[in-house]
Amino acid sequence: MTKTDYYEVLDVERNADGATLKRAYRKLAVKYHPDRNPDDPTAEERFKEAAEAYAVLSDPEKRRRYDRFGHEGMQGGGVGGFNGFDDIFSRFGDIFGDIFGFSGGGARGGIRRGADLRLDLSISFEEAVFGTERHVPINRFEACGDCRGSGAAEGSKPENCSTCGGRGQVVHSQGLFMISTTCPRCNGTGQVIRNACPTCGGKGRERIEKRVKIKLPPGVDNGTRLRLAGEGESVGQGGEPGDLFVFVRVEPHPLFERDQDDLHCELPVSIVQATLGDKLELPTLDGSVKVKIPAGAQPGTRIRLAGEGVPRLQVRGRGDLYVHLKVVVPSKVTRKQRDLLRQFAEAG
Repeated sequence: MTKTDYYEVLDVERNADGATLKRAYRKLAVKYHPDRNPDDPTAEERFKEAAEAYAVLSDPEKRRRYDRFGHEGMQGGGVGGFNGFDDIFSRFGDIFGDIFGFSGGGARGGIRRGADLRLDLSISFEEAVFGTERHVPINRFEACGDCRGSGAAEGSKPENCSTCGGRGQVVHSQGLFMISTTCPRCNGTGQVIRNACPTCGGKGRERIEKRVKIKLPPGVDNGTRLRLAGEGESVGQGGEPGDLFVFVRVEPHPLFERDQDDLHCELPVSIVQATLGDKLELPTLDGSVKVKIPAGAQPGTRIRLAGEGVPRLQVRGRGDLYVHLKVVVPSKVTRKQRDLLRQFAEAG
């Protein structure tokens, strides 16, 4: 049976580079993957044909022979197709990992990563407004100091896992379905420890307490989440640590309420002050300021003090402080005050 030209199979030009070949093969692998075309022998053949074409054209030496001699040049040259789908998946595990979400390379195909940690941190209202720096104790796993994260005792080193061949993953065939699972022997690391480090028991890490510096910028708010890269847990040698996520809780203030970058507060004034106007001293987060009460102020009148609010995160400037006047009516008055109020009412 005459074979189709490999370049035609992948639908690429004869001068296509490696990246173009890979993109073309990925496209065909998605289209004709047996899981997506059950009971379709045509799709199955196209899937195998595309894999064979890519196996030849992605190999520089095989591609040179094929370009010169065609399919005849491949006879006895080590092409010979594939021994079923498991062979295809194992040889092109990186491509199928990108497409279908598993890694054919296991621990060697990607970087292992430690667990992320969470810290709930309570700070005062003033610390949230002006920023602060804390040194907080964190209990976490770090690389073992004695074996430097390898897990192996001094004078020895880890060996490749014989079960998965150092890939960290094993592929099982169930009909047309291929299932990739973590290697049960090495737990996905691709390596086994024969002579374990006595300090960490071969785990490559140990739990310690470390003080971490947390710098909170001015303007953080309740519920703000900060990410400290690399301050999470370690996985030992060959991996990278996770991150530490800090969730901020801001304690309430007895006078001020916050609305994004603005502050709000109430200022009690008497009937006389509201009627005639006045100047009152108001404590703020930066110190006391004079607030001018306009004559004839009504209950709920709002006075804006520009720039007396919260510093804006990542941009310049501050929010404003809004003073809400609360006109206080006296619960008791003297006889003289009562007479004067009557005179005031009659004069109006």
